Amino acid sequence: MLNNYLSEAWAQELEGMQSYIVTHRRWLHRHPELSFKEYKTSQYIYDEMLKLPNVEVTRPTETSVLVKITGAKAGKKIGLRADIDALPIQEERPDLEFESEVPGVMHACGHDGHASILMAAMKFLANHTDDLSGEIYGIFQHAEELPPGGAQEMVATGLFDDFDFFYGHHLFSTLPLGTIDIKPGPNSSNSDLYEIKIQGRGGHAAQPENSIDPVIVGSAIIQQLQTIVSRISSPFDPIVISNTVFQAGNAAAMNVIPDSSYLAGSVRTLTDEARQLVQDHMSSIIKGICDAYNVSYTFDFKLGYDSVMNDETTTAGVREIAESLFPNKVTSLAASLGGEDFSAFSRVAPSTYIWIGAGNSEKSYDYPHHHPKFAIDEESFLIGLKMFVAVAKAFSA
Repeated sequence: MLNNYLSEAWAQELEGMQSYIVTHRRWLHRHPELSFKEYKTSQYIYDEMLKLPNVEVTRPTETSVLVKITGAKAGKKIGLRADIDALPIQEERPDLEFESEVPGVMHACGHDGHASILMAAMKFLANHTDDLSGEIYGIFQHAEELPPGGAQEMVATGLFDDFDFFYGHHLFSTLPLGTIDIKPGPNSSNSDLYEIKIQGRGGHAAQPENSIDPVIVGSAIIQQLQTIVSRISSPFDPIVISNTVFQAGNAAAMNVIPDSSYLAGSVRTLTDEARQLVQDHMSSIIKGICDAYNVSYTFDFKLGYDSVMNDETTTAGVREIAESLFPNKVTSLAASLGGEDFSAFSRVAPSTYIWIGAGNSEKSYDYPHHHPKFAIDEESFLIGLKMFVAVAKAFSA
């Protein structure tokens, strides 16, 4: 046995699947589709998975795919998840022979890699059912990039209510190639949005005393919101409040105080308690300032993705697998404040979600996610494949 998780024969067979992954990844990369519109993407995956022996392939939602493999022995019901959607970004990687062929759309987050790795994992597992236990499901999930997200839509079908475990991983361009980050507890953040509309009273810029300036009100609100981060919450409980939109007035009428202003932004927290604390204090601050200036307002706090919570027991097991297969490559970094809708699965059953380094500065594959020049090193794919297969075998037994 290779480190008690993959036999030498299995490891060699998996290493021989690199070209299979690359071929499918590059097709997906050339033909990206946006969230909830992954018609060609999901059909491509569906058709490829139908070619496999010992599988049941279904479509839980219009643009997702679910592949079921039943092992020869009794065991548990587990899900391996990969996301499949792209982003509304114009790719700027002419050096790639497989650059996106769809104007204004690209795989700028690695989902093409995730999907193709899972395709390879299901192909391998489908050919080794005699050595497997339980039921192993390949979850090709749509719409990770657009709230409310495809995971929530899939979970709402009820198909996953009796699962014992979910596993997923994300290729990460800002982690060095080969690094594997695994940690229990919060792994990604609650990712929420807010909107604030302030109704003041406009007037002439030369006579501000006759107006109620919504720009001043909005500015005061922005300043005070940061006291939640600096003075109300614990510095050991990370919170980010980023006001990213402030609209008011007309550039063609710079001597006019506007009637209204509009603020909007993003809130990131790791725990449900911190999320509620921010929501409550935002509401209190906005009301207090608007009341002081005698203006009306609306405040809408939009709940987005929940934080991904890695189960302590299952995550310890996944870490043991990773450390055994990839010695001295496993880290435990701070939780990401990015959003990830795998959280919908992690609220159903014990789950583990990890990060796999796919960055390589020598190839200029170290741009951040969601950047027009984003790229990942395809050498990372075998790490993901081996983790999918080893986790499936270990956790389904």
